[in-house]
Amino acid sequence: MKFLVAYNGTKEAEAALEVAQSHARIFDAKLVVVSSSEGGKGEKIEDINVITGFGVMMTPALAIDGEVKAVGKVLSSGDIQKLLA
Repeated sequence: MKFLVAYNGTKEAEAALEVAQSHARIFDAKLVVVSSSEGGKGEKIEDINVITGFGVMMTPALAIDGEVKAVGKVLSSGDIQKLLA
């Protein structure tokens, strides 16, 4: 399983990253961080074709196993748990 987080350094993106990191540990998943800004944590993908290939045009974003689940908002732990159920 992979979690993808689009990260741009904002408070919202930081919160999404923290939630994704927590859930990646719980579900033994790989965390992929997509960032167009310097200083992002995790795997950094800068190829715009890869980023837009996910259909992500706004941050924060979360994808699970290559499927975008949320864009432009921070999901609560409960929301993510529902997505993983």
